[in-house]
Amino acid sequence: MNISKLLSYQSRKFPNHEAIVTPTERLTYQEWEDTVNQLSSQLKQLGFKSGDKHIIHMPNTKEFMFLYVAVLRLKGIVIPNNAKLTTSEIEYILQHSEAQFFATHEWLFDQSKPIADHEELICLKTGEKQGNWLSLDDLLVGQAEPIDCDSTEDDEASILYTSGTTGNPKGVLFTHRNILTVATMICIEMNMNKDSRILHMMPLSHSAPLHLFMGAGLYVGATHVLTPTFTPELLLKTVEKERTTHFFGAPVAYIMKAKRPDIDQYDLTSMQYWVYGGAPLGKAEVELVKDRFSTEDLMCVYGLTEAGPNGTLLEAREHDHKSGSIGQRAALNCEIRLVDENSLDEPGEIILRGEGNMKGYYKAPEKTKETIKGGWLYTGDIAKRDEDGYFWVIDRKKDVIISGGVNIYPSEVEKILMTHPDIEDVAIVGVPHPEWGESAKAFVVLNDDVSNVETTCKQFLQDKVAIYKIPHFYEVLEALPRNATGKLLKNQLREQEGRTV
Repeated sequence: MNISKLLSYQSRKFPNHEAIVTPTERLTYQEWEDTVNQLSSQLKQLGFKSGDKHIIHMPNTKEFMFLYVAVLRLKGIVIPNNAKLTTSEIEYILQHSEAQFFATHEWLFDQSKPIADHEELICLKTGEKQGNWLSLDDLLVGQAEPIDCDSTEDDEASILYTSGTTGNPKGVLFTHRNILTVATMICIEMNMNKDSRILHMMPLSHSAPLHLFMGAGLYVGATHVLTPTFTPELLLKTVEKERTTHFFGAPVAYIMKAKRPDIDQYDLTSMQYWVYGGAPLGKAEVELVKDRFSTEDLMCVYGLTEAGPNGTLLEAREHDHKSGSIGQRAALNCEIRLVDENSLDEPGEIILRGEGNMKGYYKAPEKTKETIKGGWLYTGDIAKRDEDGYFWVIDRKKDVIISGGVNIYPSEVEKILMTHPDIEDVAIVGVPHPEWGESAKAFVVLNDDVSNVETTCKQFLQDKVAIYKIPHFYEVLEALPRNATGKLLKNQLREQEGRTV
């Protein structure tokens, strides 16, 4: 089986079943299949051949769904780009991937426009043709004969570029087998079937929305409800209007919705799985979300792009007593271990094994060898396991500060500081120290005037954490550096401190 064949299969099995819903259109599985055949035929006439790479720089639109399958149908490699990337970030991915085709949406044309100067790059955009940019809409007109894709499960399918929190983004290469493995996991773990209606508001350029939820929906012939943007109001309105059943979002998306005073005016009873990932929700946050959403159907997924993503699950029934944990067991098709787990009190690195793990980093064999050893993917996440067998992520391995031979986990301290009413955002990094090797420095964003941020933070942390964990240095910033996906760029703070402290 391959992903292209899945669409063909569903179009024969459920030709009139609703496949794609946008704010303005509704398309059946047969219409999706016919459009993919037409687009594949046109791309082939433009010179697309097996093994070519095609970047898709689009929000969650029908054109994304068309192109994703069309590229795979021609045995190409699809490269989804985050819609928020800047021109320079797009340029890096284009050069690193050596892509031959590039498509963007007219809404994002300003960021993409300069790349048309690249020789031999075929550029497509929605809307009208402009300069060197061909019209994608023109390619969708007409009807072509079915195109059969004979890709095997071990053939390469996609490259997803990581967020680049530690430098330039890395290209994570996946096969059809990798994607089908994690899609199958979601289908079974979250009871997905033909009647499921999956709400896609998080960017389909990310591994969880794309591989887990779009892949799983295609696997069972479910309905995909797309919105090109996310706002709390739009989510609530779409759930009510479309009677969606499954949604995946970052924790902040749930907190933003829970704080809306009018949330109880919306009918959210169709939802069967409210899924979150990227970070755990603490007990207070879980109670807030469950109360405001009137639901017991929260589920946490833990994983990372390189793992498919696959990893662990914290099921709905476990939230009452283990909120903040990533679960007790690995998800279907995955195994988990802690490396250097000497006792319940000693943290270790999470490693994962399963057929959802990436094939490797694109054009980075040495980095691949460092990350995958003996079939196990080394995540870089430090966790410990409690007496009940639940895993608790403490921090990223690269973020651990070793001060005087003692490990400090910044995430633990950051979470406490974030509960201070005058602190809006905070990041703690290790800075050079002549005696201890490293010392902790907190970069703080305030939402109110504080006369002495150092005294305020130290007094607040006193009796909450051991004294050696309390940062020695403090600096107030207007905002923390973040990339297009909102991830914190601690490397920029470290580089700055490497020069100045």
